[in-house]
Amino acid sequence: MNAILKSMAAMSVVFTMTSAAFAQDTINFGIISTESQQNLKTVWQPFLDDMKEKTGLDVKPFFASDYAGVIEGMRFDKVQVAWYGNKSAMEAVDRANGQIFAQSVPVGGEPGYWSVVIVPKDSKIQTIDDVLTCDHSVNFGLGDVNSTSGYLVPMTFIFAKNGLDPKQCFKNVTNANHETNAMAVANKQVDAATNNTENMALIKQNNPQAFENIREIWRSPLIPSDPIVWHKELPEETKTKIRDFFLTYGTEKSKGNIEEERKVLAGLKWAPFRASDDNQLLPIRIMELTKSIGQTEADAKLSAEEKTAKVKDLTEQKAKYEAELAKATNG
Repeated sequence: MNAILKSMAAMSVVFTMTSAAFAQDTINFGIISTESQQNLKTVWQPFLDDMKEKTGLDVKPFFASDYAGVIEGMRFDKVQVAWYGNKSAMEAVDRANGQIFAQSVPVGGEPGYWSVVIVPKDSKIQTIDDVLTCDHSVNFGLGDVNSTSGYLVPMTFIFAKNGLDPKQCFKNVTNANHETNAMAVANKQVDAATNNTENMALIKQNNPQAFENIREIWRSPLIPSDPIVWHKELPEETKTKIRDFFLTYGTEKSKGNIEEERKVLAGLKWAPFRASDDNQLLPIRIMELTKSIGQTEADAKLSAEEKTAKVKDLTEQKAKYEAELAKATNG
């Protein structure tokens, strides 16, 4: 009898653990720190409230002081769904069990957005070439190191392309979120800084006076719109609820008030979402490797042999992703 009771107790523990593993009633939704937490909460909370109501899940916002905090949150299952930029999504996919399932769409219907470099409106700096004199006279603001538009894109298309290291060029280099960088430029606390077109639209809306004190001097190639990522190990039932919510929200398939939902999305500067997957990151992976190749070629600490070997390896990785991108694009 004791053996039977012990066996039943063990089975009960296993069943309880299995049930807990498949139960996912609470969703912590990660929101990267592009702006102040208060500003982000204002525009995101109506969306999260609707998500909670329509999925039946207890949806809570998760904020961190930097992008890495949200990535690590997903890695340790403190975050189950998150809005990332492409660079931070790549980190989440590669090391935090993340998986892309949806993509944001700009409210104007654009295919993506652009990284920009901005300066005070009355600055003597007129072009990006004026920034790249590298005479240690400029205070420059970069974005979070996991930001696509604030860091990866300018590092690739401005600095690595020209074989330059910002720390060797400027008087001072700081890393901050988009809002902080914009306000630092508007208030002449830095001479130039990175940002993106989506955040500049928010600055124009929320602080038009600051926006009037800012001028754009450089714009990048198009960047794919931001992905929405979930933790791979979410139960399929929960994934279905979340996917259905995202892909019907603000559309004719929505069971809610479509007009109100579109107003909520407009507050985020978005139109209804579209389905996506990890292939969205292929252009970003290519960009990351392009940056690394440029940095390697400019690295004076490496011997010619080391440089050649490293560039060869990076080039082969880049070619692999380029082939995957061509295949995904063509069919």
